[in-house]
Amino acid sequence: MDASYVPYLACALKHNTTLAAVDLNRNQIRQEEIQHVANALGNNMTLDTLNLDKNRMGQEGAQYLADVLRNNTTLTLTTLNIGGHRIGHEGIQHLADALQNNNTLIKLSIGGNQIGLKGIQYLANALEKNTTLTTLDLQDNHIGDEGMQYLCNVLRKTQTLTTLDLSSNQIEASGVRHLADVLENNSTLVTLSLRDNETRSKGVAYLAYALQMNMTLTVLNLRFNYIDDDGVEHLANALRTNKTLTTLNLSKNQITATGSRYLADALQKNTTLTALDLERNQIGMMGTKHLANMLQTNSTLMILNLWDNRIKDKGAEYLASVLETNMTLTILDIGSNNIRDNGAEHLAHALQTNKTLIKLNLQNNSIVIDLIQRINELIKKNILSNKEI
Repeated sequence: MDASYVPYLACALKHNTTLAAVDLNRNQIRQEEIQHVANALGNNMTLDTLNLDKNRMGQEGAQYLADVLRNNTTLTLTTLNIGGHRIGHEGIQHLADALQNNNTLIKLSIGGNQIGLKGIQYLANALEKNTTLTTLDLQDNHIGDEGMQYLCNVLRKTQTLTTLDLSSNQIEASGVRHLADVLENNSTLVTLSLRDNETRSKGVAYLAYALQMNMTLTVLNLRFNYIDDDGVEHLANALRTNKTLTTLNLSKNQITATGSRYLADALQKNTTLTALDLERNQIGMMGTKHLANMLQTNSTLMILNLWDNRIKDKGAEYLASVLETNMTLTILDIGSNNIRDNGAEHLAHALQTNKTLIKLNLQNNSIVIDLIQRINELIKKNILSNKEI
């Protein structure tokens, strides 16, 4: 939609009594148009969700929205996405002031706004007083390790936040240590993303220690964090005792067959993890063998992603052998692994007896089309049989 239409939409919002959600993402909306939207929200009593992601409202536009959040006592807005506006610390200061007294907003996305150290200080002060926010997206905001200290000081006190996204924030081991200290005693945070930071093995050691005591976190995203086998060993030790984590993303790290063995050994004892993402590591054939051996006894893992791990035909054969007996795995991604017809034949044979796998990704391998079609037909049979149950 062209930004010039925003004033007309704002006019309609003033009088609308039924519309619950408005999505205006990627419309090049500037602060002038945001002022129209804010004026409309001053009288609106029905809007629940407003998505302004990736526009250009700037710090003045942030102030217009903040004024509404602060002053409209009848506003029912629970979800606000203003990511990618580069409002800086000045813009977040306005929003933080409004959040201190707002009692409706539950989900706030402010990623990609370059709020920096000053901005996270303003936001931390607001979170200390806010009692409704449960989901906070802070990705790509240059928070850094010092900013993490301010944020974690308030996370020790808040009892409402359940989802926190800290992706792409230049956080290193010392910043992760602050977060790990919080997780040792936190009883509300359920989902945590540290994707695309610099946790490395030292930072992972802090997290792993916290995971042995934490009893609420279920989803942890550590994609692209320069984690090697030493770091994975720490995580594996935590998984032996952790009883809550269900989803672990370790994609795009530096994990080899050795790290795979650590994880496989731990998952023979772990009974809660249902999804493991190891995409774009260096697991190889032997690493795949360790995981296949684990799948012989593990009865909880349902999703396994091994995209781009050089498992080749032999790795596919190891997986095929366990698929003949495993009754838990439902999704397996082994795309981009140099698998050829020989490996695919083993998988096709396994699927003649396996009745639980409903998604098998073999994209970007070197398998003839006839064999792919045969595998797809077997997967379709599994899907249909599972629907009938």
